[in-house]
Amino acid sequence: MMAHRTESTDAAGFLRLAEDIAREAGDMLLAKRPSMSTASGDIETKSSPTDVVTALDKASEQLIRARIQQARPGDRILGEEEGEAGGDSAVRWIVDPIDGTVNFLYGLPEWAVSIAVEVAGRIVAGVVNVVPRGEVFTAALGAGAHLKTAGLGVETLRCNTGVPLGRALVATGFGYAAGRRAVQGEVVAAVLPRVRDIRRGGSCAVDLCSVAAGRVDAYYERGVNRWDHAAAGLVASEAGARMGGLNGEPAGSGLVLCAAPGLFEELHDLLVPLDPERDA
Repeated sequence: MMAHRTESTDAAGFLRLAEDIAREAGDMLLAKRPSMSTASGDIETKSSPTDVVTALDKASEQLIRARIQQARPGDRILGEEEGEAGGDSAVRWIVDPIDGTVNFLYGLPEWAVSIAVEVAGRIVAGVVNVVPRGEVFTAALGAGAHLKTAGLGVETLRCNTGVPLGRALVATGFGYAAGRRAVQGEVVAAVLPRVRDIRRGGSCAVDLCSVAAGRVDAYYERGVNRWDHAAAGLVASEAGARMGGLNGEPAGSGLVLCAAPGLFEELHDLLVPLDPERDA
């Protein structure tokens, strides 16, 4: 349990607190993960039979909320599992206690604890703790993006630049509803012949951090939520990538598109006529 409190309102102060909390939640999840299985009675479904939530998703969010409230009791908190609560502060914490729950459940490594801090509507700090890899991605507004890897120190992140669409490795994801998946299948079938290849990792936050780290060149997905991309979107942006939606819209549930300038526009123009924001 953390003993310190903070009243700092600067991005660096928020980032330190968010990182401490994300690491503690990650340690808890890693310790308790072996007790989970796909047959566990601690698993529920949400929007569809394929949209799962575990008891550890809930426990992680409860831990994160408790630590934020302990350090900054007046702040608001938006979390995936419990919604929004808190005071009238201009500061809002945006929390995904496990991004990539299905991966977590199956023992796959593409899952993360994601915590962002928003001040007056603008994300100023973000942490994505990819727990199984021992990787913590961090960013503060105007201060760049970094990767801290256990035993390897700190790396400054820059996304890949100068990559044309035909040589781009593109990450994407799929929703939970059958109708949405049908359309997403059509879209990816049209994108695949025009790019180097497609990757589907199963975590929006990890995919965006992969853009930041140059592990993929671009990412797009329909239907992600604010808590999925708030922290990782800042990491990607601070690493030089462009974040947005279609036709000048901001990144949101309609579509999140992320790539270096130039590739962003090429992928955007490929996606627009495919109408990826529709559902069957």
